[in-house]
Amino acid sequence: MVAVVVEMNSVKSREAEISVHNQAYEVGESSVSDASDEVAEAKVQPNALQKRARLQKELTFQDLYENQELFDEDDDEDGDWDPSQLQKCLEVIKWLCKNCTVDNINDDVCCRICGEHKDSKILSLGHFASPFAPDEDLNEIRPTIKGLRDIDPLESAANSSTAIGFDERMLLHAEVEMKPHPHPERPDRLRAIAASLARAGIFPGRCCSIPAREITQEELMMVHSSEHIESVEVTSKLMSSYFTSDTYANEHSACAARLAAGLCADLASAIVSGRAKNGFALVRPPGHHAGVKDVMGFCLHNNAAVAALAAQAAGAKKVLILDWDVHHGNGTQEIFEQNNSVLYISLHRHEGGAFYPGTGGAHEVGYMGAEGFCVNIPWSRGGVGDNDYIFAFQHVVLPIASEFAPDFTIISAGFDAARGDPLGGCDITPSGYAQMTHMLNALSGGKMLVILEGGYNLRSISSSATAVIKVLLGDSHVCELENSFPSKSGLQTVFEVLDIQNNFWPSLKPIFMNVMSLWKMYCLAKKSKPTKKRRRVIPPMWWRWGRRSFLFHMLNGHLRVKSK
Repeated sequence: MVAVVVEMNSVKSREAEISVHNQAYEVGESSVSDASDEVAEAKVQPNALQKRARLQKELTFQDLYENQELFDEDDDEDGDWDPSQLQKCLEVIKWLCKNCTVDNINDDVCCRICGEHKDSKILSLGHFASPFAPDEDLNEIRPTIKGLRDIDPLESAANSSTAIGFDERMLLHAEVEMKPHPHPERPDRLRAIAASLARAGIFPGRCCSIPAREITQEELMMVHSSEHIESVEVTSKLMSSYFTSDTYANEHSACAARLAAGLCADLASAIVSGRAKNGFALVRPPGHHAGVKDVMGFCLHNNAAVAALAAQAAGAKKVLILDWDVHHGNGTQEIFEQNNSVLYISLHRHEGGAFYPGTGGAHEVGYMGAEGFCVNIPWSRGGVGDNDYIFAFQHVVLPIASEFAPDFTIISAGFDAARGDPLGGCDITPSGYAQMTHMLNALSGGKMLVILEGGYNLRSISSSATAVIKVLLGDSHVCELENSFPSKSGLQTVFEVLDIQNNFWPSLKPIFMNVMSLWKMYCLAKKSKPTKKRRRVIPPMWWRWGRRSFLFHMLNGHLRVKSK
């Protein structure tokens, strides 16, 4: 019995020992666990701090505002932080120039590129707005856009006046995605031109309008492939889409493109049939980059090509398309490069194919029986101005166009070669555009349609478009440029174009000989220019007998070094 009690006591003592051991283990384990948690927390804390620092470095002010919970833990430590400092940072914002869309620092009053005042009223006054200060003495013309559609088109048909094609629904074509820099092809382009025409009393006023109409799919099929048309139409089901990185669309873009093409077709028909003397298509999106199946370069449907075929359907057998946009109209050339009833002439920056879109070399003349009906005048550099363009008109454009004898003339009028354009980098003035329009007006009995293409400086395009329309109205007194002699690169370009095109146009042969003699004279004049002689250093006579005698004889030419 005693043995059993002893045994029971030993068992109890063993259990108590195990219990104490387990308690000690649990305490140790908990302490180890707490220590490991502290270590883990210590490891996590620097990572969190690094992440928070990285976020503070990368996020914008708007992101900081929307994610304040990421930074609330530091509030106790930043007791001396002044919230007004964030407000001061927010005040240092940038403003976008209304004229050229360049961003400027808030402290600047005028644009650092074009000089336009930050509060300019160019959208309501056009190019009549002061570029240096807000206009307070001029009344804004806000209802001009709506007023453009309220003019009775039948009133002008009897007078056979200048017709304008416009519809405010084309303003709905805009880039939806907000980017730091606005897209250059924007609705404000039409607003600025319309405001200038209204301020000048041209339209509404002296010009008539035609009712807007959306082009039909059958008419588009004469220019574009069915895949092209479908790719444009499908954008009406999307809020935002992109054909290329720079060619956008929204849900209204397909309608705007149909309206632009329809207006151009109806204007061409009205002019050819005699219901209007001439016309200006104030349309967008532009079109001369749009090819048979490609949408590119801000262009959806090729408005000039649609107008050319509409003119031929109305009775014009031969159509001239003159493209003075700074970019080559690769789409228009592709559509007509096998058609000898349409003559396409383009003046554009090329620079050996380095300038967008890279096509339009002088050697591209058409094919399949239409050789010579594509005439490209590719400038080799930027900065080309009035003199080079007028010289090219006198020696290439007008001689070929006169020999072609068109029944109808279309101008693909991109104003991005104008002075101050952010993309073109050329130097044509409104007077230069007026002069070129005047020179073309004598062709095809004055039956001419001007279609807006590019141009992204609002002051430049509004003043240039106004100058062109004044020529169409017949009230612009165009003065001949006093000095129309071209630059060296301009003369070389014209000479190279004539060397190619005189194989197809006999009237160019005497002109080619004349320009070749001018080029030779220019090269000879450059070679015969006297070079400035370097002043000879005369050493003092006493060098002759001293340690510097070698230098004395060397400088006076007494020593000659023999070369092997």
